[in-house]
Amino acid sequence: MAKIMLYLPLLPSLLFTRISASYVHSMESSTSKCSNISIPYPFGIVGGNPAPAQGFEITCSLSDSSPMVRINNGMFAILNFSLLDGFVSILASATSQQCKRNSSFSLEGTNFTFSDTRNKFTAVGCDMIAMLLNGSSGYNGGCASFCSTKTNIIDGVCSGVACCQAPVPKGLKKLELEFTNITGHLSRPNKVNNNPTCAEAFIAEQNYYVFSSVDLNNTNRTNPQYRHVVLEWSIDGGYCEEAKRSASYACKENSYCYNSSNGIGYRCNCTFGFQGNPYLQGPGGCQDINECVIKSPCTHKCTNTEGSFSCMCPAGMTGDGLKEGSGCNGIGTLLIKIVTGLALLLLLLILIFWTHWLVKKRKLVKKRQRYFMQNGGMLLKQKMFSQSAPLRIFTSSELDRATNSFNDDNIIGRGGFGIVYKGILCDQMVVAIKKAQRVDQNRMEQFINELVILSQVNHKNVVQLLGCCLETELPLLVYEFITNGTLFHHLHSTSIPISWEDRLRIAVETASALAYLHLATKEPIIHRDVKSSNILLDENFTAKVSDFGASRHIPHNQTHVTTLVQGTLGYMDPEYFQTSQLTERSDVYSFGVVLIELLARQKPISDGKTDDVRNLACHFSMLFYQNQLLEIVDSQVAEEAGTKHVKTVAQLALRCLRSIGEERPRMIEVAIELEALRRLMKQHSILQTEEDPMLCEPNHHADMNIQASSSLSLDNITKEESMDTILLPFRDLSC
Repeated sequence: MAKIMLYLPLLPSLLFTRISASYVHSMESSTSKCSNISIPYPFGIVGGNPAPAQGFEITCSLSDSSPMVRINNGMFAILNFSLLDGFVSILASATSQQCKRNSSFSLEGTNFTFSDTRNKFTAVGCDMIAMLLNGSSGYNGGCASFCSTKTNIIDGVCSGVACCQAPVPKGLKKLELEFTNITGHLSRPNKVNNNPTCAEAFIAEQNYYVFSSVDLNNTNRTNPQYRHVVLEWSIDGGYCEEAKRSASYACKENSYCYNSSNGIGYRCNCTFGFQGNPYLQGPGGCQDINECVIKSPCTHKCTNTEGSFSCMCPAGMTGDGLKEGSGCNGIGTLLIKIVTGLALLLLLLILIFWTHWLVKKRKLVKKRQRYFMQNGGMLLKQKMFSQSAPLRIFTSSELDRATNSFNDDNIIGRGGFGIVYKGILCDQMVVAIKKAQRVDQNRMEQFINELVILSQVNHKNVVQLLGCCLETELPLLVYEFITNGTLFHHLHSTSIPISWEDRLRIAVETASALAYLHLATKEPIIHRDVKSSNILLDENFTAKVSDFGASRHIPHNQTHVTTLVQGTLGYMDPEYFQTSQLTERSDVYSFGVVLIELLARQKPISDGKTDDVRNLACHFSMLFYQNQLLEIVDSQVAEEAGTKHVKTVAQLALRCLRSIGEERPRMIEVAIELEALRRLMKQHSILQTEEDPMLCEPNHHADMNIQASSSLSLDNITKEESMDTILLPFRDLSC
């Protein structure tokens, strides 16, 4: 992990000072020039007239070259200024190379920041993450770049393959980077054309940099690469309210103050009706605009006033006197025109409103019909009729009313596969309404088939799909509403821990739901995004598997399907990530991570840790085989379950995480073993209580005799009985 600080040595002498009473100037001109580039005050040429404000000195040579600014020991060309928008564009090398760990540029202590609206943060390299650090408070931006094959690298495209871009954080004054190589996680060498690569990151003006695959071989260059960089400048001295009380307040007469958009300092602008330089006093400052001469806005007499103007009509005439207004009219004529005009206007407005309402309503009906056909509505109706699918088709009006026109206040979740809203139907039923992804016309029939199959899923631990709406651009899916949030929230975001008994039950319920999806249909459903945030809990802490936005069904005569890789880092099956072949064992791997999450009460990916411990699955496996399992297991779990029980569950989780999918157990096997462990734990607790009621404390599970085996043979717990428990209720979900 390479930690690199970029100190942007911008403007030490012209930046590291505060603007003070030096703003008080009276001069004929507020702008000087260098090589045909206008330099507005407070900037200025050293030794020129007007003299620059402190910290804004510019050097202009006698030769026909651009104005220059001294940055530490170097001189950099200035490309452009903006007085109104408050930015200056320079030619500089704001670049960091991962291998060389070179650094440059810092804006701390100055009136300048990197523009967050005119710059882009760009990183070029393979299989790496470049993160912007915010001192000791963590990350505040960054991006990741991957290079799976050479054919995926496309010139001119910077979207995560060999090149990635991210916005520059607002108010950034110091560029501090952390590079992370992720080659080891991807099981491939970090090379381009068989040569090791070194990542490079830089800040440059938006749309200035165009990616080329040649750049991958130039990241180790020794000569600096100069690019356009835009800096925002502002007046130091606090925000406007504070600055107005200071003697060094920079905004002069006929101007107003506004806070800088970058959150640092303030800037000035001329008030309406004035133009000029708001930082100068006198002729060079904000001067009145003579609208009568410049615009000639009046029909008759025009009188210029300070910051405005007035129009006058001759005697016997009324009106505003404006050419673009009512002008000047006689009193009788004016009244007739007013009455006639109002009547015609009212009639016209009624006609326009009525016509607009009819056209709008007709367009809306046509648009809904178009979306309904486009999203496979007719095909869905045929499938529902032929298969008696218990799916309700909602109208867009119903769901608009249920969500108050999809008000942001009703948003209850955002995921990689859509936004989820809480809604209340007209019968007062509370539902969750999800905006699905756009339907690809090439897989329309597949989408409708999957919708019908999901509507027929009938398991107490799977969130029920109630219906859909296809009259909108993005299909809307309506699910039952689960009240108690996600398992992820209860594990990592609350101070009240879940008991091991409840965690084991949640694991059994989740495994049974996944086993049901894999086995209880003629066309198995693979969830493809099993994680703790997709496991919802109701008021009784019963687990409900949700979010089937990434799920796929597999035809009964196939063992896998080849798809674009989708999922969540930390939970994703590495075999699926490398081969794009999705099998039911991919869900088994993801469930194994959830099982470890329940044992350890730690997130699957941890920030701020070394590579070997950031990934929970890898760290857990390492500690298990080093006989240090209790170092990572939640202390509450160890106390309530006991060492042998924890080790048994850990062994089952590690079997789910085997790198080769065929070596992992099937989901039904995992569910049966967990159910057997849960029953054994409950029986042990009952026996302990009967022998001595004082032994019902959680820590007495420590001596429970449990053997870790893939084929548990337990009295009173048969495989057939477990199968019934796992798969009930069961329905034929064939298409």
